[in-house]
Amino acid sequence: MLRSYLRPVLATFAMLCAVPALAAEAGKIIFVAGAAQVAGKPAVLNAAVQEGELLTTGAAGYIYIKTVDNGMFILRPNTEARIASYHIDAANPANTRIKLELLHGVARSQSGEAVKLARQNFRFNTPVAAIGVRGTDFTVFTDQEVSRVAVLSGGITMSGFGGGCRPEGSGPCEGAMARELSASQRGQLLQVQRSQVAPQLLQGGSLAPDVVAPPRPDEPGGKLGGAAAATGAEPSLDPRKSNSLQQIVANQVAGGDKSSIVDKTPEAVTPPVAPAEPVVVAPVVPPRAVNWGRWQAVAGQAATTALSQAGSDRLAFNDTFVLFRAKEGTAYVTPEHGSVGFNLSQSEAYVKNQSTAALTAASVENGKLLVDFDKSQFTTSFDLLTQGERFALKNTGEVTRDGQMFGGAVLGSGGANTINVNGVLSGKGDATYLFQGRLDATRTVSGVTYWTK
Repeated sequence: MLRSYLRPVLATFAMLCAVPALAAEAGKIIFVAGAAQVAGKPAVLNAAVQEGELLTTGAAGYIYIKTVDNGMFILRPNTEARIASYHIDAANPANTRIKLELLHGVARSQSGEAVKLARQNFRFNTPVAAIGVRGTDFTVFTDQEVSRVAVLSGGITMSGFGGGCRPEGSGPCEGAMARELSASQRGQLLQVQRSQVAPQLLQGGSLAPDVVAPPRPDEPGGKLGGAAAATGAEPSLDPRKSNSLQQIVANQVAGGDKSSIVDKTPEAVTPPVAPAEPVVVAPVVPPRAVNWGRWQAVAGQAATTALSQAGSDRLAFNDTFVLFRAKEGTAYVTPEHGSVGFNLSQSEAYVKNQSTAALTAASVENGKLLVDFDKSQFTTSFDLLTQGERFALKNTGEVTRDGQMFGGAVLGSGGANTINVNGVLSGKGDATYLFQGRLDATRTVSGVTYWTK
């Protein structure tokens, strides 16, 4: 009898559990032009956009979406994207989860209030990369093989998918291969190609998202200004206003009413002859300088630098040394083709006994460094000599477009004769890298090498 009673109750409970959770509203459409669809239906002005709905634009289509936290998500022509999730917890921002997905085309993201309070929980995915923010306005181009991002204000962090960076993750990927880009790096962008984890820093030019799909003249700027910002009004986005004004003028001309039209031919005026301007020769800006030093006192020798240096970016450091590149100067961009070999010019290394913490100076011999620009790859090897012992160390790694070199341990983590390499090529035709690795169960090595052609 009890079983008969429970059977319909359990069936009803099962049906309730099977009902999917309703998607939340992520924003509303504040401008639409040309061919544009939301969830397979024509996009409508002021319509709500729900989480997970597919957004598409045609060859001349645009959609501007104001998110529920007053951010912006803008799709330009020939674009497909979605707001995968937009869950906001105002009481506890740590629970906020926001994810945007650009499948192909060009889109712009302008952080809203909730994103700025929970940047660690914002993710912008493309088919090949993950983008996180620092409170930002940025544009992205992507297809199935490559993604490029440029920053209008603030900064972003970008990483290709691989290792611990997965498409299904949330928040930015901030591993060793992640790279940052800020609005101060004007004219530059980050690029990730499929199966490439560390982004490349490139000069924008024709590759910039704003060049691939330029913004409309009425696209909102970095910040709402003037009366719109003060009153909370939407930005003026309706192109019909200018079209209507032009039509009024055209009608007046057709009807013979020229009262509001000024039609005067100015008298010819001979312009004064301006004095010849002096020829100004632009100064030659040297390449960004690279330097290194010991940040630890070693074997009776004092430290020569700190871990930070005014006017320079820290590129890498190990147990003993730190590597810097100056902020000022001409940026280095690697060639797209060819290769170059380097000779070891200078080095310094120390072996550390992990049991006693004792440090012993070591020397480096038979150094080789070859950079293959076609493959964006380097190979290096050398012999390390310490107290009558010789260790053959080598590494193969990646070279980014701005000349940075990254290479993990070649024989697996913790294995013998393995080194990690972090370094940089400079515009002066030389190279410097720091290395660190394990020699055996009790000893590690850290050092620096300087190379010339």
